[in-house]
Amino acid sequence: MKNHVRLFLALIAAMAVSTISLAAPAGANHAWGGYHWARTSNPFTLKLGDNVDASWDALLREASADWSASSVLDTTVVTGTTDGRKCRASTGRVEVCNARYGQNGWLGIAQIWASGPHITKAVVKANDTYFAMAAYNSPAMRRFVMCQEVGHAFGLDHQDVAFDNANLGTCMDYTSNPAGPPSNEHPDAHDFAQLESIYSHLDNTSTVAASAPASAAGANNRASWGRVVGTDSNGRPTHFERVVDGQRVMTFVIWAA
Repeated sequence: MKNHVRLFLALIAAMAVSTISLAAPAGANHAWGGYHWARTSNPFTLKLGDNVDASWDALLREASADWSASSVLDTTVVTGTTDGRKCRASTGRVEVCNARYGQNGWLGIAQIWASGPHITKAVVKANDTYFAMAAYNSPAMRRFVMCQEVGHAFGLDHQDVAFDNANLGTCMDYTSNPAGPPSNEHPDAHDFAQLESIYSHLDNTSTVAASAPASAAGANNRASWGRVVGTDSNGRPTHFERVVDGQRVMTFVIWAA
C-alpha cells in the first residue's frame, strides 16, 4: 500500500511540474532579483533621458524602438537631465550617457537604484575610451551594448554569460561577435516573455516618471560598486551591489576583452 501511495504522489508531482513547464514561456527565466518599476497600469511608458552625443543618438532611439515592441512596456526618448561625464540618475526615469570614462575595463554599465523590489531610477553608460578603438568601434558592438544595458534598466538579467559560445540571437547574451550569425543586436522573444512575467502584476503605487526628479551619482570604477553578486563564465564579476541612503544600487557590467 505504501508503495502505491508513493507512486501516486510521484505521479501528481510530475504532472504539476509538467503543467508549470508548459505554462511558462520557454527560456524566460532571466529576471534580476525580482526588481521592477512599480506602476499601476500596463503598458507603462518609461522615459530614456538622452545625454548621448551624435555617435550614439540613433542607437539609443533604435534600442528604445526595439524594447517598445514589448506588450507591457513602452519607452520614449526625452531630453536628458544630466551630462555624459557626470551621468547622474534622476528619479522615475533612465538617464543614458556616453563619455570617455577611462581605461577601467568596461565597455558599458547599467546601474539601477531600488527601494525594496521597486526600481526608482537608473543610468546607462557607454565608455567611449574603448569605443574609440578599432576593436570595439563597430555598429554591431555599439548596438549590442546599448540594447543590453537599456534592457538591464527594466530588471532583465543576461540570458547567457559566456562570450565564446554560439550567439543566442538576443542582446541579453554575452558575445564577442554581436553581428553573429545570429545577430545579438536586438531583443528576442524570450526577452519579451520575461518582461511579461516581470510585469504581469500591477502595483498600487508608481515609481515611473516622478514629478520632481532627484539626482544621484553613480560610480565608474569597480572599487565603488560594492560586493560581487554575479560572474560570467570565466569567473569575472558582472553584477555588483551596494547600499546607498537606504536603497540598493546594482551595477551590471560588460567588460572589454
